[in-house]
Amino acid sequence: MKRLLSLILMFFIAGCSFIPEYKRPEPPIRDRFSKDGFYKHINYKKELQSLKWEEFILDNKLKQIIKLALKNNRDLKLAVLNMEKARALYGIKEKELYPTLYASSGWEKQRIPDDMSLTKKAYISEKYSVNLGISNWEIDFFGRIRSLKKEALENFLAEVENRRAAQISLINEISRAYLFLSMYVENKDIVAGLLDVAQKNLRLVESQYKVGVATEMDLNRAKTAVESLKVEMLKVDEQIEKGKNALNLLVGKEVDERLLPESLLSIRPFEEFFPTISSYVLLNRPDIMAMEHRLKAGYADIGAARAAFFPRISLTTGIGTISDEFSNLFKGSARTWNYSITGALPVLDLRVWQDYKLSKIQRKILLTQYEKTIQNAFWEVMDKLVVMATIDEQIKARQRVISCLNENYKLALERFKKGVDSYFSVLDSYKNLLAEKQALLNLIFVRYENQIGLFAAFGGGGDVEKSHYYTQQ
Repeated sequence: MKRLLSLILMFFIAGCSFIPEYKRPEPPIRDRFSKDGFYKHINYKKELQSLKWEEFILDNKLKQIIKLALKNNRDLKLAVLNMEKARALYGIKEKELYPTLYASSGWEKQRIPDDMSLTKKAYISEKYSVNLGISNWEIDFFGRIRSLKKEALENFLAEVENRRAAQISLINEISRAYLFLSMYVENKDIVAGLLDVAQKNLRLVESQYKVGVATEMDLNRAKTAVESLKVEMLKVDEQIEKGKNALNLLVGKEVDERLLPESLLSIRPFEEFFPTISSYVLLNRPDIMAMEHRLKAGYADIGAARAAFFPRISLTTGIGTISDEFSNLFKGSARTWNYSITGALPVLDLRVWQDYKLSKIQRKILLTQYEKTIQNAFWEVMDKLVVMATIDEQIKARQRVISCLNENYKLALERFKKGVDSYFSVLDSYKNLLAEKQALLNLIFVRYENQIGLFAAFGGGGDVEKSHYYTQQ
């Protein structure tokens, strides 16, 4: 009965933990995204949909490129390997709770000199042994190992979230690169169209110059316009090649030419959605969740540092046989056993106090980093909401400007053909038209870029099944 009570008491003591109770810190942001000012134009009636990236990405070519990247991107592979490394480290800490069983055998032969012999005669001594036992197993009475196990688990879960964050970032970057390439492909068509017009105008000016209607200055300006557009075309080609290189780097292999975009205006890359009002949805972002797991790991580290003030109890035990003759090694009379329990208490070890102090400072650092991550996410979303609230009106206004400039260009060209105006007016008109069309492309690019950025800012696109990794805590 006493033995049973001792075992019950031992398991009761082993259940104690010095990890501080964790309570999620209050987010250092307001609980709702403001609807004042710019944001009043945003439709908040429709909550943010729980879209997977395959549902959010509508362009089939872009979708295929992203699937290739998820298989080949090296940064994502590193994130997965870091996650697997953290899981292995957690496994190591978990196994430290259990004893290590070892088996050993030995054969010892020794000459005993006469002055060491009881019979005063030298002789040869032989010893055979076989043992099975536990060596120096720390019994986790005060939860030190369990605290380290908890810390390793939280670090592993943080890496799971980092892997999700890496996937979201990759989808975001590939989409941006795809849009960038689309914009310059579209821009090339614009420049090519204007170059064609400029070349036609040059031929017209040349014919007028021959009959004395146009001046030499008109001719030179027409030639300058053509050459300037040729330079512009070369710059666009340069940007297209850079865009292809960026896309290949992100994907991790060369992308098939058939998957490259044709133009920006011909695609509808993303599903429309509206953001949620509650800012606390940001707490589900993988980077914020990763920091929260790091914070929980900091709490567990404090528990391990506290447990270090208490004794470490270790058990060594074994059972086996020992004999001076191999033939008698497995007889019952050769049986042997041993066990020992040792305890070590830090009486004067200033490092233990410093470790405890360090763990508390580290928790404060992690808490500050957690709060900073939340604030960064909040203002990242707010910036994108500003763009979302105004970008459509900017695009409509720019389209109206282009319509007016297009009419001006037609009028200027007609007046030049009739000899009413010089070619200066034509040049100014199509330069302004070119600049506005490029500005419109930039706005459309910004709209799409903001759309994928907002989707990522809310934590969309990371579809790793967390239930596969999360264990009972």
